[in-house]
Amino acid sequence: MQRILIVQTAFLGDVILITPLIRATKSLYPEALIDALVIPAAAPLLQNNPHLNDILSFPKRQNPLFAFLKMRKELRNRRYDMVISPHSSARTHLLLYLAGIPLRVGFDRGSLPFLLNKKTPHPRGIHKINKNLSLLKLLSPQEFEMQTELFPSPQHYQKAEELLQPLKGKKLLAMAPGSVWATKCWSQEYYARLAQLLIEQGFGIVLIGGKDDQDKCAYIANELPPDSAINLAGSCSLLESAAAINQCQAMICNDSGTLHLANAMQTKVFAFFGPTVQRIGYYPFREGDIVFEQDLDCRPCSSHGPQKCPLKHHNCMRQTLPEAAFKRIIQELTKE
Repeated sequence: MQRILIVQTAFLGDVILITPLIRATKSLYPEALIDALVIPAAAPLLQNNPHLNDILSFPKRQNPLFAFLKMRKELRNRRYDMVISPHSSARTHLLLYLAGIPLRVGFDRGSLPFLLNKKTPHPRGIHKINKNLSLLKLLSPQEFEMQTELFPSPQHYQKAEELLQPLKGKKLLAMAPGSVWATKCWSQEYYARLAQLLIEQGFGIVLIGGKDDQDKCAYIANELPPDSAINLAGSCSLLESAAAINQCQAMICNDSGTLHLANAMQTKVFAFFGPTVQRIGYYPFREGDIVFEQDLDCRPCSSHGPQKCPLKHHNCMRQTLPEAAFKRIIQELTKE
């Protein structure tokens, strides 16, 4: 194997979760050049990854047919010997087949799995990282470490340090109130109340998010005392955010990509789960991570979480109160 491609064109969190697969593949084929194919928004996450030769961006949602044909040509020109694809869409299977890659490894699920020539059933009841790694069982019996990883540069760390300077001397807690899926979000009012309680204990709050999270983070920041919080939402790159999270004692967030950022930076996670459940496989996996959730018959209501609660009460999130979360967070942090 001289050239290997790894494909994951889903969400940002999914791309973070393939980093153990990238590392493991490189250990199996140390002489091979390994590339990753991801959506443009996720490409920065893989910058500086020492196991990768190149990062290919596939803008599959912008002029889809043109993007598909252009990427097919690009892949054919690169003459890959093998592709490993945790992504199981019909479009992905067709792209890899038409690109003429001789060995196509993936899960026997979704549409057009017969276009793969080495496949395995999609496992259930384990973390998504280990599902991804199970693809390598088709190639080797070896076991691999599941720790995710990101590689902010010295410049990313310097920028994060500059941004966090106003809170210098405080113990820092990161807080990320956003998610692509509305019902996955603990309310901004609850986040603000929790932040107030934590500030009373001497913590500084670092608000993390993308441009879509700016309003929520601004609301929370406006509810807090002056000089007690920094709002980084929309003002940092992904790896600058990762570097900032690395400087925090813990991350408090929803079931979202930020959870996976924190796990990759080995920062403790406190996560609010509502419409989704841990058995789907995207839970925080490091020792000491905590998930807040309610035992309700209506959970899970979907694999991602709909934009509106189907039962119109959103009790899966509403019943986890800020005071209860605060008590558990303080208990856990004072253990350390």
